[in-house]
Amino acid sequence: MNRLFGAKNTGPKPTLSSAISNTDAHVESIDVKLAKLNAELTTYQSRMAKMRDGPGKTALKQKALKILQRRKMYEGQRDQLQQQSWNMEQASMMTDNLKNVMTTVDAMKSTNKTLKQQYGKIDVDKIDRMQDEMQDLMEAGNDIQEAMGRSYDVPEDVDEAELDAELEALGEEAELEGGFGVGQGVGETPGFMMDEVPTFVDEPPETGKVKEAAG
Repeated sequence: MNRLFGAKNTGPKPTLSSAISNTDAHVESIDVKLAKLNAELTTYQSRMAKMRDGPGKTALKQKALKILQRRKMYEGQRDQLQQQSWNMEQASMMTDNLKNVMTTVDAMKSTNKTLKQQYGKIDVDKIDRMQDEMQDLMEAGNDIQEAMGRSYDVPEDVDEAELDAELEALGEEAELEGGFGVGQGVGETPGFMMDEVPTFVDEPPETGKVKEAAG
């Protein structure tokens, strides 16, 4: 049986990427053959353009027709291989997209499981109670600050008439202080002492008597 159908292939199975690479390589080899056939056709066309009608030109035309038939055959094979390569590339892209989707789904499942475990440890009612306690503490702190900032013995029933009277009294007091020496020079007798001069104050000596005493 092995002689008829061959032994079972135990090697690694071909991948889609390797199949695409092999197909593209086959297309490239066909392109090389087509380029060679086009060159031969160009040569025959150039030679027949210079020949007159006759057996020789007819023989060259038959050769050109065979080359043209081969070129069409290769072109058909190349088109089929290019289509196969394109189909495999699309299948490869779909496979890659599917792998990415599966990876994303697995990551989302793992994340969802982790979130459930973490959120399961959180007591929302406890958080609400903690927020209420913090609000009560802040209100208590504001009350303390307000109590510490309270002023003492400050009358709150002062009106404008009392303010005007107080300002007038301060102005009269300033005028009295100005009369008690404001603007007087150094050594001058204050105004309230001008009428009563003490008898023990010596009069200034005369100039002539000072000279005689010195002589």
